[in-house]
Amino acid sequence: MSFDQYENLEDLKRVQSLCTQILGELDRVCRKLDIHYVVYGGTAIGAVRHHGFIPWDDDVDVCMARDDYERFLKEAPEEIGHEYLIINSRTEPCFPCTFSYMGLSETFFVPEFYKECEYKKPLSIDVFPLDRVPGDRKSYRKQAFRTWLWGRLAYLRATSTPFLSFDGIKRSIVLACCRIVHTLLVKFRINMRFIQGKWDRAAQRFDDNSELTMFADYCDADPLRWSISERDLFDTIDVPFESIMVKIPRAYDEILTRGYGDYMTLPPVDQRKNHKPFLLDFGPYGKS
Repeated sequence: MSFDQYENLEDLKRVQSLCTQILGELDRVCRKLDIHYVVYGGTAIGAVRHHGFIPWDDDVDVCMARDDYERFLKEAPEEIGHEYLIINSRTEPCFPCTFSYMGLSETFFVPEFYKECEYKKPLSIDVFPLDRVPGDRKSYRKQAFRTWLWGRLAYLRATSTPFLSFDGIKRSIVLACCRIVHTLLVKFRINMRFIQGKWDRAAQRFDDNSELTMFADYCDADPLRWSISERDLFDTIDVPFESIMVKIPRAYDEILTRGYGDYMTLPPVDQRKNHKPFLLDFGPYGKS
């Protein structure tokens, strides 16, 4: 993922407005069902630093402990408005991720790195499960490697041309390897549901051990970058985010500092990130 300024800033504002709408619906449903969530990553930084989106950002990240995540996937579809969708590999065979989207039907938001995927991403927010972290470093490294491996295979099952942040001969070699892996996955009919099952088992390997009190996002290549204690995950406060209120850990300063350093200072342009789309279609939501 890299930074590319939107040519039409009104498109960015519309994306942010509709993502806020989706987040508001997720918040409403989670409060009704007593499902715990917190905004996550750049969304949490935006909530604290800007009381809304980071100005150039175009997505929303939410996370939940595994039990709440599974309840959300099971119970929320009956509660959300008819215009919303909850999507993952359980509902879409060509889905490219190991987490879920909550999106708006009849819309498209396809980033450049997804343009060759058979699955066409709607305008949506990301919903991540958090799983327990083992106490010893060796077990954690093994768990993190397995989730990283199956996560990359999930992505390569969907596309042979992933986003790469480097150029030159290294890029050519890596892309050639990616095309080979994609071809083999398709040829041997290794589908996303099989890959998701392998990823789930690796991510949830220690979830039965209630004595483990740290959770992490194993969808990330560095799960511990945004790790959180069980106490902090469930001890939340409400903060403004654009036109709505959202939940954030009470200990957000400690968590964000651990993951991002001086998160209150704007990063230089070359360190900013967004998902400027290859295909953007607001469908029936094209007007404010």
